[in-house]
Amino acid sequence: MTTASPPGERVAARPPGDGPGTMAIAVVIVLGSIMTVIDITIVNVALGRLSQEFRAPVATIQWVATGYTLALATVIPATGWAVGRFGTKRTYMASIGVFTLGSALAGLAWDTGSLIGFRALQGLGGGMITPVAMTIVIRAASPERMGRMMSVLGIPVLIGPLAGPILGGWLVDSVSWRWIFFVNAPIGALVLLLAGRIFRTETPQPGNRLDVPGLLMLSPGLAAMIYGLATGGEHGDFGSARAFVPTTLGAALVVAFVIRGLTARHPLIDLRLFRRRAFSTAAVTLAFYTCAYFGSMLLLPLYYQVVRGQSATGSGLLAIPQALATGISMQVASRLIDRVPPGRLVPVGIGLASTGFLVFTTQVRADTPYWLLILPLMLTGIGVGATIMPAMAAATRNLASEQVPGASTALNITQQVSASLGTALISVVLATAMTDRLPEVSGGLGSVRGLPAPARQAIAPRLADAFQHTYIWAVILMVLALVPALFLPRQQTNDVKGS
Repeated sequence: MTTASPPGERVAARPPGDGPGTMAIAVVIVLGSIMTVIDITIVNVALGRLSQEFRAPVATIQWVATGYTLALATVIPATGWAVGRFGTKRTYMASIGVFTLGSALAGLAWDTGSLIGFRALQGLGGGMITPVAMTIVIRAASPERMGRMMSVLGIPVLIGPLAGPILGGWLVDSVSWRWIFFVNAPIGALVLLLAGRIFRTETPQPGNRLDVPGLLMLSPGLAAMIYGLATGGEHGDFGSARAFVPTTLGAALVVAFVIRGLTARHPLIDLRLFRRRAFSTAAVTLAFYTCAYFGSMLLLPLYYQVVRGQSATGSGLLAIPQALATGISMQVASRLIDRVPPGRLVPVGIGLASTGFLVFTTQVRADTPYWLLILPLMLTGIGVGATIMPAMAAATRNLASEQVPGASTALNITQQVSASLGTALISVVLATAMTDRLPEVSGGLGSVRGLPAPARQAIAPRLADAFQHTYIWAVILMVLALVPALFLPRQQTNDVKGS
């Protein structure tokens, strides 16, 4: 996931100069951010083992990821209020504490429901960590060192996607799946200790009141709607009460949230921003793109483990080329943003990622050479790096300064929600495809993993075909992202306009 910009509360005066304390603050921030970034990727390689452990189908176990990202989206818009009400130090330490507690409890989970619930608790803590961290750094660093400090904050984004799958795979294979969560406890405790000693305590500066009604509409509405759609897709019956009721209730809450966002004086999210063509076009592009990319992230580790018989560690190592390609491409794209119009850069990125996924719709077989999978993966990684940051820049480039915090919040929530929808959609498509092709295997992914090796090898071609079919949906979502991307600005503009 992308990082959030600092919340828009009033900024306290910076200290007169930078000393060693500024870098110490950055080190603490990096430790906390690495923990949360790794946590997003570390779970993907463990979903197969979790499905087997709890005997849960993929459409159910994916809520371990979906519940987390929905919880992240819930608390992001409350960050500015919390910082103003309690100060950055208290808010940051509380967020780290809740995240660490949720991690420890997730490691102690006894069934699927408890694991999903504790993962949601993790997300409630993790959602505020990055935006509050950026606020702390901005307040602590002098203007001449701001670039250096921001480059330090980029370290977790580069390390997380590389280390998460490898660390998660090793822990699942060599220790226990529980340790993908327990590993956060000592890191979180260290961050709390250091933050308590290094961060300075600020005087709270309360700003606007928190939009509690909007908060109570958004997250429950999204969760209910996604649950209903996923249930209907899994059972092939959207008219049943267990699918129709939560979907309708969730949709009603989301509609109420939108109405409130357009009429309230201080809404949770400033939905009026979507009236701006550049912002709305970029936001829709990111919504479809995030839905496709992050939704499909669960597929490859499962394919490697279930179809190819790789260990969790092996599947993590095989993900390294794509992570490297994404990181390098993102660095290059970040330097091109000010010179190449987004309407020219973003469609190219989406085209590259779509091409990589398109190869998977025909080449994900039971015996495909690994190099033939890694090359399109790297192509997809280059496309990802060339899409997300330029699209976000296009959305915020010509906004007035006072609109930027609200725009950043809206974009981050859009991406978190889209990732949740994508994960739920892709998991349901995969579960349905497996059921159609393997009617003799009940219990879904967990049952397949529990089969003896010879039996699993016998059904591997049909399993691979299910993954091929699912990647078609990822390509469709990517192509849908290309449509609004073609309407992004094709000329570079730097004028700042009001709303």
